[in-house]
Amino acid sequence: MAMAMASVQLERQTSIQDSPRSPEAKLGMQVEDLWDVQEPELSPNEKLNACFESIPVSAFPISPQGIEMKSDASLAEAVQILAQNKILSAPVVDVDAPEDATWMDRYIGIVEFAGIAVWILQQSEPSSPRSPSSPNGAEFAITANGMVSAAGLGALGPEDASITSGDFFEALTSSEFYKNTKVRDISGSFRWAPFLALQKSNTFLTMLLLLSKYKMKSVPVLDLGDGKIDNIITQSAVIHMLAECTGLHWFESWGSKKLSEIGLPTMSPEHIITVYEDEPVLQAFKLMRKKRIGGIPVIECGGKKAIGNISLRDVQFLLTAPDIYRDYRSITAKNFLIAVRNYLEKHEKRSPMLSGMITCKRDETVKELIQKLDSEKIQRVYVTDEDGNLEGVITLRDIISRLVHEPRGYFGDFFDGVLPLPENSRV
Repeated sequence: MAMAMASVQLERQTSIQDSPRSPEAKLGMQVEDLWDVQEPELSPNEKLNACFESIPVSAFPISPQGIEMKSDASLAEAVQILAQNKILSAPVVDVDAPEDATWMDRYIGIVEFAGIAVWILQQSEPSSPRSPSSPNGAEFAITANGMVSAAGLGALGPEDASITSGDFFEALTSSEFYKNTKVRDISGSFRWAPFLALQKSNTFLTMLLLLSKYKMKSVPVLDLGDGKIDNIITQSAVIHMLAECTGLHWFESWGSKKLSEIGLPTMSPEHIITVYEDEPVLQAFKLMRKKRIGGIPVIECGGKKAIGNISLRDVQFLLTAPDIYRDYRSITAKNFLIAVRNYLEKHEKRSPMLSGMITCKRDETVKELIQKLDSEKIQRVYVTDEDGNLEGVITLRDIISRLVHEPRGYFGDFFDGVLPLPENSRV
């Protein structure tokens, strides 16, 4: 046993000497050092929990993203900023906050493509006692010349695809409503969770639990000295860190397990939310909004095979380049995939959407899946059988949730004092 351990350590040291290590790999080494000194009676899962509880979140490599959104930016400007910087979200700074404001007064939340999509769909719904229409919503309805009925809560069928044509999105993106509505005006809708930030002294385990069990897509890390965000840790960044830990003993002992061994996928085939290829693409975004999920597979008509995936990040193509649909009399889910692919082949050769449908099998290992997600820069992968039929879906959050667990009473009063959701929040 001792010889085996010495061999692993020698291999690790040789690997480190032979190739430069990334900041993420160096962080993995910290976990490795802690792993080696854990009590032998602890289970591997308990060991990992203890390791991550011993590392402060300040040890996570600083993200190159330094983009902050001003609260007086218009929706149109916000979409352009997110798209141009190739990011899915950004913290929103209250332009009216004093210079010496605390972080809770300085930041009003994190705006995402997802939140903007949710808000637009909300405004385009017909008024009801639970969802009274606003003047802005009415203005939008008039601007879109009645076509917003296609975005209502009722189901959309293939016959409605012609309604959601390029004209619909061109009318929206050229409207004064879209150009004049400010990010701060939708602050009640773009928060899918309370704005919760960590201090540098909080632990790695806390961060991992927030990204997995508590479903946060990103976690801001604050420098309390100046009341500003020092880093933003995303689910994708954590997956990249894990991919960089290949070869380390703690990672290999966990990553060598098959997906089925750690209970993935968690969702059965009949519970997967799908959209058929001949349905309006707007139906996909509606379902994502209603079910609060980040992506939906596009299924071939009359079958069970997926031909592609549409995610909430893809709403940017509806809002930034509606002219790409001019060749189509209707924007079905299939036409959306084709049009965007053609657009990206001309303008952006390295987009994840050009990879097509990314799938895996149940007998693949956790390590193989992590490497696939990291190299393709995607948020989810679909599990298929030998015939290509859908069997499940695995997201970044699912993987992180299998890495750590929440000890009993772990958070205590941690959530006390968290900035609450505004009264008009609907998500």
